[in-house]
Amino acid sequence: MERGNAGSVIPWFVGGAVLGAVVALLIAPQSGVRTRRTLKKQAEKGRKTLLESGQDIVARGKELYERGREIAEETAELFERGRRIAEKTVEDRF
Repeated sequence: MERGNAGSVIPWFVGGAVLGAVVALLIAPQSGVRTRRTLKKQAEKGRKTLLESGQDIVARGKELYERGREIAEETAELFERGRRIAEKTVEDRF
């Protein structure tokens, strides 16, 4: 599949998932009340999982940001030190 076609695949995937869920509900061996209760529990479990994953991603992003900032500061210090050495070398030669 080409990369440009990814946008057209997503609606088909979502539509298939919805159709599958509807068919599963229609042929479910449980009563409507039990099915709704089960769906509610599963939705809550999914919500909690997504929330935890989101929090983990945010925490990891903060860690990476801080590490990147530290690397940038170290690089700036090394650059400045190199500049001073180069200036001193040029001054010593002339």
